[in-house]
Amino acid sequence: MKILTFFLIIFSFALISCSTKRPEGSTEAEILFKEAKDLMSKSRYIQATEKLNSIRSQYPYSYYATHAELLQADILFAQENYAEAASAYILFRDFHPKYNELGYVIFRISESFYRQLPSTFDRDLTAGVEAVKYYRELIDNYPNTEYVKDAQTRINQIEDMLEKKEIYIADFYFRTKDYEAAKARYEDILKTLKNKDEKLRILTRIDEAASHINH
Repeated sequence: MKILTFFLIIFSFALISCSTKRPEGSTEAEILFKEAKDLMSKSRYIQATEKLNSIRSQYPYSYYATHAELLQADILFAQENYAEAASAYILFRDFHPKYNELGYVIFRISESFYRQLPSTFDRDLTAGVEAVKYYRELIDNYPNTEYVKDAQTRINQIEDMLEKKEIYIADFYFRTKDYEAAKARYEDILKTLKNKDEKLRILTRIDEAASHINH
């Protein structure tokens, strides 16, 4: 019985030793960064953030200080704090314009805004406008990255929502008999209209609005 108890104690100490063993690294900053990444992979975001804060406060000029900033933005994104994540990614891009994975950063900025979109087009789509802006920046400046295909798909989806929103507003003006505003809106929509199924209806509405204005 004593022998069994002895081995159980030894086994317990071995488990504790394994669970508390730190990753290898040439510097303390590197070790902290690896610990943060491991904690993030386990969704232990608070503890990961504490490790990153230690890097930034104790080793601000370390190679890993820059990577800690980006990982912190990734943690905010993983926590679905998309507004804060967008701000963190933008700040990172502005402070590190020559970072070698800037395409990833810009894609994440775009995605942070995209994830803030409402489920229906009749609500505030400001986040969508911002997302399109950064998706286009990605496509223009980093056309060979793996993110371009998703970026174009997102742009098409958002622009469809924005177009439907403009038509919705124009229809509202028409229903409320504000024909001048409706006509102006419809005419603007026609300049960039992608949904060709709406073209005939909009042209008819423009004629009807003009008829009401002239009377």
